[in-house]
Amino acid sequence: MIEFYKIQGSGNDFILIDNRDDVLRDVGKIDEFVKTACRQHVAVGADGLIIIENSDKAHFRWRFFNADGSEVEMCGNGGRCAARFAVIKGIAPETMSFETRAGIIDAEVAGDIVKLRLTDPKDIRKAYTIAIDGTATPVNSINTGVPHVVAFVNDLDGHDVANIGRMIRYHQEYQPAGTNANFARVINRHRIKVRTYERGVEAETLACGTGAVASALVASWTGLVDSPVDVLVKSEETLKIYFEKTNKGFEQVYLEGGTTVVYQGFLWDEAYSNIR
Repeated sequence: MIEFYKIQGSGNDFILIDNRDDVLRDVGKIDEFVKTACRQHVAVGADGLIIIENSDKAHFRWRFFNADGSEVEMCGNGGRCAARFAVIKGIAPETMSFETRAGIIDAEVAGDIVKLRLTDPKDIRKAYTIAIDGTATPVNSINTGVPHVVAFVNDLDGHDVANIGRMIRYHQEYQPAGTNANFARVINRHRIKVRTYERGVEAETLACGTGAVASALVASWTGLVDSPVDVLVKSEETLKIYFEKTNKGFEQVYLEGGTTVVYQGFLWDEAYSNIR
């Protein structure tokens, strides 16, 4: 049996497994294991699965997988949950760093609140258009560890995030890797509201940490907000984004918000024994 924790951050839920002693050695194909464990109703169910491993560069190394089994560079809310998990398990102190495919990430854990310093964003593109259903649609894009498109909309609550988000996610402009799609509305100079269609989950999620960061940074780059920015997400929780704006982009980018340990359990081998 494999021990795991279920931890959620602002509505994004994750399965976390300490694999420093290679407890996953017999699960077969890791992508199939992830898809099996993350399936709703028939398994644990989650937006993603995080594997903690040993690192010679930081307190630990993580591997992050979306629910569809794809391994990606970074996940903001997943990173906050991983930091909380590392403190609970004694893997790292409350001020830590961990290794990701996007680079070294710093984190501070204060009870259930986790503040994460992300790698500096890149690939900022402001105010260009792509064709959505034959209509020229204004968008912006930025990479905050993973690629994001940000579009500002007036009627955010009534926006068709599922369909339009899917079209942006698979748009030829962002192939072959695809992108996440965020829809944002500015409330004031320190508060925005965001809904996100996530690549790998292939649906709108209750929150997306790197998407919240992407939306806040794009809003700043276009002159609409100033740091810090409160981002109200679909779960109705608020993430706080801190950053310093430079002539070339942004640095000192932080994501802060709450986490909740939902439960601790054991995954029985009959749940994944058919994977080879």
